[in-house]
Amino acid sequence: MKNTMKKPVNIPVSKLRPFEGHPFKVKDDAEMNTLIESVQTTGILSPLIVRPIESTEEYEVISGHRRLHAAVKAGITEVPALIYALDRDSAAIAVVDSNLHREHILPSEKAFAYKLKLDAMRRQGFRSDLTSDQVGRKLETADIIAQQSDDSKTQVRRYIRLTHLIPELLDLMDEGKIALSVGVELSYLDDQSQYDVLEQCEQNDCTPSYSQAWRMHKADREGLLTKAVIQDIMCEEKANQKETIKVSAERLRAVLPKGMDSQKTEDFIIRACEHYRKYLRNRDRESR
Repeated sequence: MKNTMKKPVNIPVSKLRPFEGHPFKVKDDAEMNTLIESVQTTGILSPLIVRPIESTEEYEVISGHRRLHAAVKAGITEVPALIYALDRDSAAIAVVDSNLHREHILPSEKAFAYKLKLDAMRRQGFRSDLTSDQVGRKLETADIIAQQSDDSKTQVRRYIRLTHLIPELLDLMDEGKIALSVGVELSYLDDQSQYDVLEQCEQNDCTPSYSQAWRMHKADREGLLTKAVIQDIMCEEKANQKETIKVSAERLRAVLPKGMDSQKTEDFIIRACEHYRKYLRNRDRESR
């Protein structure tokens, strides 16, 4: 990257634009509040990196979207920035590379970041075949992306598959309710089928296991996937979603012997219930 300005310059925030298609979310959360307080106290210590937008007097942010958001929230009208003369594709790659090593990255962010970088590299002339594994070939785009990140080429492919998920299923992934492997399998279903899966998730208060997602993908490949099939698969009871009954620890402590571990507690409760059930049966017989 060629820096057209060797030193940071102050740019009005009104002339700064978020990078179009920026895959990393800027949230008004506790971390942002801390950043806003820091900006109010000490200003922006690390300059933003921006590029001139062609035929305008404005700039597109490459690195520093959260700092810019914090500055706006803090009421700051100018921010320091380094200006780099980059074309759109080079800037897209720089956006991804400057954010991928953050401590907290959501699956959806990584998915669209890899996709953004893949598309930019493809337009720059890199190979974009994500399926070929021939020996002796030139490095493909996925190889290069993998070498520049903490993920393997296979993992890069899997993340890019997630860009085919509907937003609602992506949100479930970001919330940790759907595993990456499950999301990959569901990504092969068309949008309507994915919404049918989502409907079952909401109705049954559950999420698909890998086995369920794999079977739905398999049925889809064979042309057999219907809403009824999705319902049948999703209605299966999973071991970790069987009905449970919760009792507060305070109520249990009042009636249980002291010094019992969880297994002994469970055994004691079951035996107590069995004893009480026998008592009720005997009482009913005597009352006849």
